[in-house]
Amino acid sequence: MRRVVFNQKGGVGKSTIACNLAAIAAARGRRTLLLDLDAQGNASRYLLGAGWGEMEGSAADFFGEMLSFTFAPKGLAGCIHPTAFDKLDILPSHPSLGELQVRLESRYKTVKLAKALDELGDRYDEVFIDTPPALSFYSMSALIAADNCLIPFDCDDFSRAALYQLLHDIAEVREDHNPELRVGGIIVNQYQGRARLPRQLVAELREEGLPLIEPYLSSSVAIRESHQRGLPMIHLDRRHKLSAEFEALYDALQSTPAQT
Repeated sequence: MRRVVFNQKGGVGKSTIACNLAAIAAARGRRTLLLDLDAQGNASRYLLGAGWGEMEGSAADFFGEMLSFTFAPKGLAGCIHPTAFDKLDILPSHPSLGELQVRLESRYKTVKLAKALDELGDRYDEVFIDTPPALSFYSMSALIAADNCLIPFDCDDFSRAALYQLLHDIAEVREDHNPELRVGGIIVNQYQGRARLPRQLVAELREEGLPLIEPYLSSSVAIRESHQRGLPMIHLDRRHKLSAEFEALYDALQSTPAQT
């Protein structure tokens, strides 16, 4: 299963969700790959530490090979690195991804990532793709390569307004480029169940028939410690409420049918 975590709005928890779900998959014994396609490298920093941008072999190397001939291409497999967590590998980001984007867009290479993942065969049981907060070359490449799109949603009116356009964009990608792409669900993040506005927004989205996945992820300062220490929640404190929510969310994704 290839899952892309995507939202055109920044700050909704894409990297946190991608890394924690990938860590759970790996901890369950699944051979797991995380692709970090965001030049900010938040997922790479989370799983690799401060030196993420200095690694030999990165997403920039993989995409850069599309722009120039090389006698010894690394390919996708040559740019993947192990993390400190058993069965969890990563294609790290690189700050130069932003510089490459304009050149890549002019060359119409958005299908290359899907082909590269196909070439990995059965090396991985699960793939998670973290994306930049825009419908860019990298996000399009991820949506074309994925089977399933997870949409993080934080409970404010700006996020709600952007959600409808996002669902429309995903439908267009499915129609024009990837008929296998489905919406795996909307993941409610930083949820404050005692506050009126989050409860109201979630209830209204449910009434509209949108595919919200339970449980909702609670707002917690523990996630900041998780980022700081470079430990996904199940490795920071498996007994924490948020760890249990991530594990329950992972289980729900396995059993919930994706929507068109």
